[in-house]
Amino acid sequence: MPGRKFFSILVLIGLVFSQSCATLPRFNEKRPNFLIIVSDDQRFDTMDYMPVTKSVIFDQGVTFTNGFITTPLCCPARASILTGMYAHNTGVHTNDDPLKKPTFIYTLHENGYYTGLVGKYLNSWKGEIRPEFDYWVSFFKGESDYYDPYLNDNGIWSVHNGYITDILGDYVIQFLDQAAKNPRPFVLLYAPNAPHQPATPAHEDANKLQDLPAFRPPSFNEADVSDKPSWIQDNVMDDQAIQHVDNFRRKQLLTLISLDRSNAKVFEALKRNGQLDNTVILYLSDNGMLWGEHRITSKNSFYEEATKVPFAMRYPPLVPKPYTENRLVANIDIAPTVLQLAGIPIPSNMDGLSMVNLFNGGPWRDTLLIEGWPPRGYYSSAHTDRYVYSETIGDISEFYDLQTDPYELQNQIDNPAYREIIQGLQQKLRQLQKQAGASTPGP
Repeated sequence: MPGRKFFSILVLIGLVFSQSCATLPRFNEKRPNFLIIVSDDQRFDTMDYMPVTKSVIFDQGVTFTNGFITTPLCCPARASILTGMYAHNTGVHTNDDPLKKPTFIYTLHENGYYTGLVGKYLNSWKGEIRPEFDYWVSFFKGESDYYDPYLNDNGIWSVHNGYITDILGDYVIQFLDQAAKNPRPFVLLYAPNAPHQPATPAHEDANKLQDLPAFRPPSFNEADVSDKPSWIQDNVMDDQAIQHVDNFRRKQLLTLISLDRSNAKVFEALKRNGQLDNTVILYLSDNGMLWGEHRITSKNSFYEEATKVPFAMRYPPLVPKPYTENRLVANIDIAPTVLQLAGIPIPSNMDGLSMVNLFNGGPWRDTLLIEGWPPRGYYSSAHTDRYVYSETIGDISEFYDLQTDPYELQNQIDNPAYREIIQGLQQKLRQLQKQAGASTPGP
């Protein structure tokens, strides 16, 4: 009968709707907004120079003490943030490689989100506006002057007078004000270039930190690197190089001071618009930076200073009380986390995990894959909360016990006391490589 047929159709529609809604966050009927802040070359141990950012995000949310970047180089790291995939699977191995995989921004845009980018996209992208973004302010190939930057403002290139951190911060506030008038939820990827080199301080900060103590951890200009790969053994840090890294460190910290001042205005705009507590705020960097440890003054290596970054999330409906999380999280976890919180299925090809599992007591990883390509060399590492085992093709392997040797001074690869642990990590590394779609690192 027509009535019974109509009723059956209603029941079917109800079942489909209920199944689709089952993926939505149970703690909030309204889909959250997302503000993802990605600083550039910021070390994990620098948040004390950003007290406002630290107090609003880290101290009011969850601080990840073991937050890592799976390929610590700008373009590969950002590609992994955007896709939730290891660099092996994105195909972005260096700063020149284009990203050809779909991003979670595209998925959110297709699912009704108002989307924006302010700041750095990818080093391999020339800065033109991308179609999945409703709002776009960026610069050429991921690098910009700090003063009077040349920016693409929603399709129009022009020089913007002033300091780039202040300018980008103002654009973020403009986006947030527009989003507040938009019925759709928003996602904004805010990627300032601080504290990336040349790390030019704002004029008002230039004379600060004049009495900054020299940075001299036990691994600084390491005396004996005979147990390290050959590319490190060839490094030399003379007095001029040491002075350079000391000056650069101070300049990086000064740019973070200005970023913190700008972030304070952004947080105030969220609060003014009534969006602060319905916005998932994520903070991390694309990679760290070595300040002379192991004679290195760069990134793109598996050492803690390059791979470990400041990493935190604030979202009161999910994390009502601040706490510290010690389990391993990474940049590949951003995309699946955002998708789950937005009520969108997580694609099976994502290597990352939704961090919602951490808060709900779900399964989690005990080992993370870290990988890289030249100029560091083809390396692949298995990182746990205590140990790190790394292979470099054509060179020596390394193993460190971070509990007894946090500065990674003594390569214990030949120590019989660790033989079983090393063998276990070798097997785990093969498993991770297989899951990542490659058996060995390479071009």
